[in-house]
Amino acid sequence: MLNTWVVMPTCLPLVLRRCHICGSERFRTNGKFRVNANHKLLDAWLLALCTACGGTTKLTVLERRNVRSIRPELLDRLHNNDLGLAAELLQDPAVRRRNCIALDWDNTWRLDTGGSDHLHHEVIDISVRFAARIPVRPVRLIAEGCALSRAEVERLLKEGRLVSAVRLNARLSADFTFTLKR
Repeated sequence: MLNTWVVMPTCLPLVLRRCHICGSERFRTNGKFRVNANHKLLDAWLLALCTACGGTTKLTVLERRNVRSIRPELLDRLHNNDLGLAAELLQDPAVRRRNCIALDWDNTWRLDTGGSDHLHHEVIDISVRFAARIPVRPVRLIAEGCALSRAEVERLLKEGRLVSAVRLNARLSADFTFTLKR
């Protein structure tokens, strides 16, 4: 029987970017946007605060865009400081590239296994689904979901009792499946 695990975000990730005030490299976003109009052109930024000094940085979302070219739903979400929109934008590779940022996902996600009744079976088939593009090592997920140490998971992998079509030692943010034979 195939069980499904879900990797779910618990909060927004930290933004990795150098602070121009104190030199720290971590910023926290809380979903606040700033929208500025210059005649018929709009600029929009996602605001982030330095975790060390509290200085503000602006992450460019829209730059010199004509008001009529922007979907009304997007404008409403920007004006309402939509937290979901902030999460979507932080995961957008184009936004990350434009702002020269990376994301720190440590302690910002949880694994929902749907209970521990699967742990007592000899053979376990698991499908892991990601609710957001969170880069995590599958070995870490398997260790947490099966209540094993990472060393034990590595040993099972070497012995061939842990099988998957994907590489389990590298970071992954796409859905995958695995089979564990005890």
